[in-house]
Amino acid sequence: MAYYLGLDIGSLSCDAVVVDRDEKVRASTVVPTGARNRQAIARATEEVLAAAGIAKEDITAIVSTGYGRERVEGRLTAVTEITCHARGIRALFPDTQLLIDIGGQDSKAIRLNKEGKVVQFAMNDKCAAGTGRFLEAMARALQVEIDELGEMDLGSQSGLALSSMCTVFAESEVVSLIADGHEVKEIVAGLNRAIARRTLSLVKRVSPQINGVAVAMSGGVARNAGVVRAIGEVLKCGVVVPPEPDTVGALGAALIARERDVERA
Repeated sequence: MAYYLGLDIGSLSCDAVVVDRDEKVRASTVVPTGARNRQAIARATEEVLAAAGIAKEDITAIVSTGYGRERVEGRLTAVTEITCHARGIRALFPDTQLLIDIGGQDSKAIRLNKEGKVVQFAMNDKCAAGTGRFLEAMARALQVEIDELGEMDLGSQSGLALSSMCTVFAESEVVSLIADGHEVKEIVAGLNRAIARRTLSLVKRVSPQINGVAVAMSGGVARNAGVVRAIGEVLKCGVVVPPEPDTVGALGAALIARERDVERA
């Protein structure tokens, strides 16, 4: 049996997925990237191989992606996040036409054709607004765990809107809103709406027509149910999220490793 390893080295996490020749996922893992991504790569590789019950020698090919993709030794090739996320989401949701990927420090909107190929994409990598880093800062300001944010908007009614999406200014604004007596659920709902509006502007750059388009989401922020709900509301459509949205890029990388290896044979 041949096995293929996909590694996605992002700013917040290093994700790894192992698939076999039949494209079945054998194991996946997510570890914090930290300050030294080579250590994160080694740890993610060790963990995913242990979970799959195989040795490194059993890996036929490795493909890496993410901003640290060039640091993976022994790789067959390095592939962009756009291509890997598109390949991964297509394997999970074959009908996907629009993918929204919000990671640790950037956001992407990717338009796919009927064959699952990328036809257009827009990327916001100049500012961390609305990304995982942004939500981490907002959670600190609210003095809650980031994992709690996903359900904290439930029951909100005020329609509170944040005036800034700059991480520094938004954090100060959240502190001021708390001091003014606004409920946490209203503030969180306002944060989610602000992220959704920013996402909408990105989506419109690749897909002016959204009605009837099958939309999926990947990246760590897709674990935040409140953000996903808010994005669905502004897009006026359903947004599907895989069980492990963090590992979509690594899954795509593993599947590409399999395809490239078969092509070489």
